[in-house]
Parts: sequence; structure tokens; C-alpha cells
Amino acid sequence: MHEVGRKFLERLLSTRFTEGEREEIDEGYRFVGEREKTILTVLGEVRIMRRYYYDRERRNGFCPQDKALDVVGTRFSPGMRRIMGKVGAYQSFGLGEEDIEELAGVHVTAKEVERIAENLGKEAEIFLQDSQSRKEESKSNEAIKVGYIEMDGTGVPMVGNETEGRQGKGADGEAKTREAKLGSIFTQTSVDKNGYPIRDELSTTYTGAIETAEEFGKRINTEAVIRRIRGADRVCVIGDGATWIWNIAGEYFPGAVEMIDQYHVREHYWNVADLFFGKDKKRRQGWAEKRKMELDNGEVEKVIKSINRLNPSTAEQKEACRREIGYFETNKRRMRY
Repeated sequence: MHEVGRKFLERLLSTRFTEGEREEIDEGYRFVGEREKTILTVLGEVRIMRRYYYDRERRNGFCPQDKALDVVGTRFSPGMRRIMGKVGAYQSFGLGEEDIEELAGVHVTAKEVERIAENLGKEAEIFLQDSQSRKEESKSNEAIKVGYIEMDGTGVPMVGNETEGRQGKGADGEAKTREAKLGSIFTQTSVDKNGYPIRDELSTTYTGAIETAEEFGKRINTEAVIRRIRGADRVCVIGDGATWIWNIAGEYFPGAVEMIDQYHVREHYWNVADLFFGKDKKRRQGWAEKRKMELDNGEVEKVIKSINRLNPSTAEQKEACRREIGYFETNKRRMRY
């Protein structure tokens, strides 16, 4: 079926678009003949003949049909590029090459998957920076009750040349990953019957990149300006406790309510519970559940006292208590749930 479809597609794409081409040709360009081009599509390779125009003074030539088919400067069809970009975003380029051949029956190299994925990433970056294309939110004059800005970071595995010269956390001191910084912005205008905030439907937009905190600060601020978050009655910044997040909040969103999301906070008292109660699931669960109730009520001091009352017997337990108490002390004001 792929082969049948490929033959039909090849015949269709070889059709001359001479009428449409006349509107595309600038003065000075002259038709000098036909050129063959091989395009890799989701159905396989197709070979087409295109009309070629050349301007002697400009020393420049082009095929209008390439523009019509969206294959200027590439041998991959738009559909093929979408497939390559998709697999390139989810896994290593080598595995992407294997998956495309196995599932689509089309062969591309890992290097080609990498090149297409990177080009699509550049296009996406240009789109994100073009505020003119993202003004649908700013057109509304409706007042925003509460605007939320959420930030986080995660390590992304990288090839060697992307981490060269960077300090890593491993024993060898070499970095294996780079941090992708991510942000989301959403709004809230109502609460449920219990008084809990309800995120406005379809209000979330996202932004992110592998870049420094300084660069990301400008990026998330641009998104906030587009979303008119500065004009909200209240602005809330949500993070996991990383210093770079609060630095951005202080620089771009002064006066915002800073809060640590409960998911990350709970990881910290669970670290202590695991170390002190180990395989005793009942005691571990009971201790952690009490800390959860205290945090839900914003009683951070009780959590700190509970950790202080534990009797560490190993260096690892002592270090964990010191580290986690420091975390809760530093972020008390961001845990008034």
C-alpha cells in the first residue's frame, strides 16, 4: 500500500504548476530548464521534476515548486519532518532512527533526525519570541483575579560536546546533563464549594529552554507581560525551593506571594521518614501523615520540631536532619498553606 501511494504521490507532485509560478517569479528571472529532486515522504522516496529559474545579474536561481511543497533547502517532506521532530524530542536520535524504520518503513539516519529536530527547535524559539503572534490573551480586557507563575528545572541527558567544560555532580566532576528550565502561567477567578482555588479552564501557557537563569528570567517575564499577569489583583510564584526561582521572582515579580508547591515539600519530610523508620511501614506512614496535616495547616514550626525530636544514630541521619531542617527554616514563609 505504501508503494502504491508513493507512485500516485510522485505522479501528483510532478504536475507542472506553471500558472501559479508566473505570480511567484520576480522580474529578471528566466526559465532555464527542469531540475530533478528526490523528496523523502512518509510513503517513501519520490522523484519530481521542477521548473528552474535563474537571474544572471543576481547570480541566483530557485524552483517555485519547492516553496509550494515546503521543501526549500531540504529533502524531507513536511510530514516526514514532523515524524523526525517527534521522535527526536522523545528519545535519543539513534533510537529515533530505528523507530522510524520499524514503524513507518522509511530509513533516515540518526544525524538527520538530530538536524531536523534542532531546526524545528529553532523555529519554535522564533515563534515564542514573536509576541505579535501570541496576543490573543492580551486582547481581553477582563480583569485577572489571581495570576500564577510556576517554574522548575530538570536535567536533560546530553551528548559530550554539549556538556564539555561544565561542572557535574558525579564523582568524576563531569556533567552528563544540562538543566532545562520550564515555566507555566495560568489564572484563577473562582473557588470551589470548599474555598479551594480553581484553575481557569484553558488558561495555561508554557515556555522553556536550556539556558541560564538570567536568560530564563527574561523569557518567563515576557510570557507574563503577554498574559497581563502584572495587572492581576494578586500574583503568586510557585517553585520547588531552588534559589534561582526566588531570584527571578524578586527581580521580575516583586511583591508576589511566593510558595513552594506541596509535592516538592512532601519529598523533604519523606526523606527523613525513610531514613529513620526504614522498613517499618506503619511508623513511617504515621509519622509522615502527621507532617502532612501540619503542613496543610501552614504549621511549619511543628514540622521542624518533629524532625528536631528525632534521635539520629548515624552520620547520614544527622546530615539529613540538618539539611531538611535548614530547608524548612529557609522557606517557612513560602509554606503558609
